[in-house]
Amino acid sequence: MSQVNKAQSLPISGLLAGYRPLPGVADEMFDPTDALRPGWETLLQTLDRIGPEKLATRFARANQYLHDAGVFYRVYDENGTQEREWPLAHMPILINEEDWREITFGLAQRADLLEDIVADIYGENRLIRDGLLPPDLIASNPEFLHAVAGVKPASGHFLHLCAFELGRGPDGQWWVLGDRTQAPSGAGFALENRVATTRALSDISSAMNVHRLAGFFRDFRDSLQALVKSPQGRAAILTPGPNNETYFEHAYIARYLGIMLLEGDDLTVSKGRVMVRTVSGLKPVDALWRRMDAAYMDPLELKTDSWIGTPGMVSALRQRTVSLVNALGSGILETRALLAFLPAISNALHQRDLALPSIATWWCGQERERTHVVDRLDQMMVGPAMSTRLPFEDVGATVLGSALDAEGRQSLLARLQKDGRGLVGQEAVKLSTTPVYVDGKLEPRPFVLRVFAARHKDGWSFMPGGFARVGFTLDTAAIAMQRGGQAADVWITSNGPVRNDTLLPREDDAFRRNVPGTLPSRAAENLMWMGRYIERAEGTARILRACHARYAEAANMELPLLSEMRDYLKPLGIDLDTAVPKGLQRSIDGAMLSAGRIRDRFSPDGWLALRDLSKTVHRFQDVVMAGDDTTRAMTIILRKLAGFSGLVHENMYRFTGWRFLEIGRRLERGIQMARVLATLSQDDAPDGALEMLLEIGDSVMTHRRQYSVYSGRLSVLDLLALDPLNPRSIIFQLDALKTEFGLLPSREQGATMPAFSKNVLRLHTEMAIMEAVDLTAEKLDTIACDIGTLSDIISDTYFA
Repeated sequence: MSQVNKAQSLPISGLLAGYRPLPGVADEMFDPTDALRPGWETLLQTLDRIGPEKLATRFARANQYLHDAGVFYRVYDENGTQEREWPLAHMPILINEEDWREITFGLAQRADLLEDIVADIYGENRLIRDGLLPPDLIASNPEFLHAVAGVKPASGHFLHLCAFELGRGPDGQWWVLGDRTQAPSGAGFALENRVATTRALSDISSAMNVHRLAGFFRDFRDSLQALVKSPQGRAAILTPGPNNETYFEHAYIARYLGIMLLEGDDLTVSKGRVMVRTVSGLKPVDALWRRMDAAYMDPLELKTDSWIGTPGMVSALRQRTVSLVNALGSGILETRALLAFLPAISNALHQRDLALPSIATWWCGQERERTHVVDRLDQMMVGPAMSTRLPFEDVGATVLGSALDAEGRQSLLARLQKDGRGLVGQEAVKLSTTPVYVDGKLEPRPFVLRVFAARHKDGWSFMPGGFARVGFTLDTAAIAMQRGGQAADVWITSNGPVRNDTLLPREDDAFRRNVPGTLPSRAAENLMWMGRYIERAEGTARILRACHARYAEAANMELPLLSEMRDYLKPLGIDLDTAVPKGLQRSIDGAMLSAGRIRDRFSPDGWLALRDLSKTVHRFQDVVMAGDDTTRAMTIILRKLAGFSGLVHENMYRFTGWRFLEIGRRLERGIQMARVLATLSQDDAPDGALEMLLEIGDSVMTHRRQYSVYSGRLSVLDLLALDPLNPRSIIFQLDALKTEFGLLPSREQGATMPAFSKNVLRLHTEMAIMEAVDLTAEKLDTIACDIGTLSDIISDTYFA
């Protein structure tokens, strides 16, 4: 039966009707005999019964989950960087567990081989001595790190987490297209793919006995923690930071596994040990799962212009005080030319052929291999020997011999003769396809399967499926995520029930409540500033609402009170004549930026609420008019601010992180209240100033109840500055700061009271014995400056 007609002969209509596998290309639904592979018929029949309308609703549910969770991939182009919402291909890819067993058996052999190779490259160099590896391939390789030559990993292994790119050939055989050993990405996205796909197809995945992913992550977490050797040590994930294309995944995995997420600036090397800067001082780090390319890890000995590394990291590795996952230098295994030598090395070291072979590769630095490539150029892909990218990702650098015109062919032949060492030839293979749901029907698209392997004490464990990259079009270059590719969940199906793995311990396991982990200084700083930005936005919104309500009544923006507020707001970067000024947007953007730097410590609900707030503010910018429109808009913004604050503050664990967030709120509220009181509470303030003050301070009703007889200027000052029971008053903020300061970790030896505690106690005492009549504009300005000084002292103590 021909591939063109095989779909038509199946007793399935609906989705499969009109499906046309590509001639000469394997399709993941069909085996070499043109029969449906295990599970596909069940899946397709079930989807047909659901029908296109309900399927569209289900897939929209999956998309909505990804949107709400804020899953994104950072794309780089000529316009800079932008966040692309995670592109889920809704149809899962099915692999039977028997086929999966064969795949993982071959990859376990391969992982052991790669470990032996990298250990030799940075060790005895027997492979070069015995002629199994050309010296040029190592010595001139940009991934070979001279600084770590001869350095043995503290863990005893170079590789702890690997990924393998697989494609299926026309004969149904799986081939390894590339190895990922530098800092493999995608494991966290695999989890999100699974959650999103399950939102749409949970009933089907349960019925088909799909293996769960949690067990893999539990085993890997346990292996990572096992690398922690000292009683005070800890494990962490090292990220290049929020501008990295896969930063969302770094934060997601850190939150999922309960492990600290650190940046290079969070770390320092002291007395040969890697230490994390925390609000409690320097704490040792024994194990780092690095998501950063090795060359950027240490500006002292590796890439000298790296701004994201940690000076002294290589020195710590030499002293074997820290374990890296994976070891520095292991990225050399991703070199494309190395694939040409793996078969011979496997036979020499392990006395066996590769159970799962690589795509056929020839390094053109050897005469015979170069001649082979030249003679068969029409069947070859030719590209950079030292590239660590897959051929279809290397757009422009890798060329297909059969696609060259006469001039291009002659140019390539000349390059092969002149610089054969810099080129490899690889057999031109056509990637197999998998069905993708497009506008209510299935269409074939090329895909690459990514398989993750993690080391444990007895060998290697494999994530059961989870992640594949699927082309947006039939062009294989469109598989790359940077070029519009999609991601699909991969289901490993079983004929019987599968284990219900989770990260949680069993019910009968003994447990101990651990003290929450130490808080990195950078995280504390971002939490404090997020609190300040949110409070600043709320104060600004209250002022704008009060001002535009009065403008709506008088239709005159030149009222003395509004002119006074215009002068007050201008130094703060807020233009009262603009309905939704950029100063308000900047406050919300600042909160978003701070929250983005601590995504691992931020709940998905909190992030969703903050994104919604940001979108609302930016949407109002173009549609809101001054007056009533702005008044209503500010009410909406205040309601969303209150919802966000309530969500975060009611649900956040009351430990050090929460304290810094609370400190930020209290500092900002105290400063703003002192400043606005200094402007509007004086004898010469414009008419209506006191009423506006009470409105800004959300204290109108309280004032009426508390001061029913006399409601003049001093009563407003007393309520908004000196009343310890009013949550908007200055002294209330100082009281809260005094409490939170007293619970912060001590950074000083002995019983000396920290400077910030001394200052807040002094300021609180001064205000506690004041009378409202003492609160002149000058005094209120001084109080605002003194509260700002508290922020500076906290920064100098914990963040510097």
